[in-house]
Amino acid sequence: MKIGEHVSVLDDDLGGTITSVHGETVVFRDTYGFTHQYPKSKLVVQNASIYDGLQVQVKNEARKISSKKHNKKPLILDLHFENLVKDASRYSSFERLFMQKEKLTETLDFCRKNHLKNLEIIHGIGDGVLQQMVHDVLSGQSGLEFYNNAILHHQSGSVTVKFD
Repeated sequence: MKIGEHVSVLDDDLGGTITSVHGETVVFRDTYGFTHQYPKSKLVVQNASIYDGLQVQVKNEARKISSKKHNKKPLILDLHFENLVKDASRYSSFERLFMQKEKLTETLDFCRKNHLKNLEIIHGIGDGVLQQMVHDVLSGQSGLEFYNNAILHHQSGSVTVKFD
């Protein structure tokens, strides 16, 4: 280490220019004009020329692998009763609601079993009985979030469900 060389302290954010060397003790002045004394073993010479000739290698980032299953459009469940049975006129309103509830719970179980992330449930607007049943069933489930697809609760004809 020679007078005039730039040094940095190993275990501190401090450095400066050497002003004198006394055996194993080095005195240097920092950029603010303060002088500091450190043993040679705690200092390292700053030599920018050691980085000359080094080439920087730019590596491509690994592409994130995402499951194709989660990129699909959501599974759609239409709970209109005409889509569930052939002859809708043969069933009472209680039987209709019960069958729609069964279809909803079966579909929720299917989504969980097959690790699907999104489900869209179409219940229609109507007088709100089916809509209320869907919201009651979803409220009783854990591990999912759901929200209406319209701003106002009663104007929405469908609900989107996201599974955790």
